[in-house]
Amino acid sequence: MRRPSFAYLALAFAALLFGATFVVIKEAVETLPPLAFVGWRFLLGAVLLLLLAWPRGRSIWRDGLLAGTFLLAGYALQTWGLTLTTASNSGLITGLYVVFTPLLAALMIRRMPGIWTTVGTVAAFVGLALLTVDESFSLQSGDLATVGCAAAFAAHIVILSRVAYRHPVVPFSAVQLLTTAVGALVLSFLFEDLPLPVADDLPALLLTGLAVSGGAFILQVWAQTVVGPSRTAIVLALEPVFAVAFAVWLLSERPAPRGWIGSILILGAIYAVVATSKGTDEIQAAEAVSPAH
Repeated sequence: MRRPSFAYLALAFAALLFGATFVVIKEAVETLPPLAFVGWRFLLGAVLLLLLAWPRGRSIWRDGLLAGTFLLAGYALQTWGLTLTTASNSGLITGLYVVFTPLLAALMIRRMPGIWTTVGTVAAFVGLALLTVDESFSLQSGDLATVGCAAAFAAHIVILSRVAYRHPVVPFSAVQLLTTAVGALVLSFLFEDLPLPVADDLPALLLTGLAVSGGAFILQVWAQTVVGPSRTAIVLALEPVFAVAFAVWLLSERPAPRGWIGSILILGAIYAVVATSKGTDEIQAAEAVSPAH
């Protein structure tokens, strides 16, 4: 029996977990370098999903490797950016992947984006400027890296819209997480000497690797089958709201007045895009099953 009300609660809880990761990672990368954190985190998530469903066939590994490469780029940029910017900025800027996705999709098919996507894009970039550009009109490197993260996640979603329908969700996601883990660990070996996690790192790794990359993702996939991809995307757009709330509560981050205005514009842009997208849109469908958190 399908229960829409419980599905909405499950999605809201998943968005809460996704939002909490920004604070958790912000503190974790103070002791564990960003690439190493990404690698060990996603190795835990990959093992969990592989135990649930083993990927079979060459095509699922080929497509998962392609999608996972962009997932790796997104998380590497996001986690590195968190070492240089605030958790609230990271959460809000990462959420811009919702705005970038239809723009990238429209570019690929050579079609003008819809009016609400255009309005949302303009509002998002004005908000981004108010949030991140300082008095000397320079963009901070951590914020710039996070913009790259949002673009990588948007590319990941567009790729999913092309290939995800061919494969079962859990094993296909397992390949992506494994690709991200292996890629990050190799890069960490080359640039960070691949440090091993210590006891103090384990809570953050377990939360982000198992509870979020594994557990919250499974909640998200189940809820999508109940309420549909468009409503799933709308509820998950709460993620940057939770990210800011946790950053203010736990890290005492306080954006300047212009930062609050920028935050509101970014959140408004995200909702303008997801709330006006059609439920049959392939990009929204891919977004609703994307493990890009």
